[in-house]
Amino acid sequence: MNFPDLAKLLEGRIAVIADHEFRDRDPEAHLEALKRVSGEIVAWHEAHRSVIDGSLDHFLTGASYQKALLYLEKGTRRPCGE
Repeated sequence: MNFPDLAKLLEGRIAVIADHEFRDRDPEAHLEALKRVSGEIVAWHEAHRSVIDGSLDHFLTGASYQKALLYLEKGTRRPCGE
């Protein structure tokens, strides 16, 4: 799967979550940044739902964003239990 724009959004969400300094300094702005990037992912999903495969659709529908990113990077799903 080659959707670099989606990968960038997913990586951006992970970066926001990992930015504890931002969260501690301004929790409200941090939450707004997380909501914004999450909304952008949802919008991307809605706009591209007809061209993505079932696995990626499943991950995005369930907000399993780290799994979606791994799927984009590796092209495969993780084995169950990992």
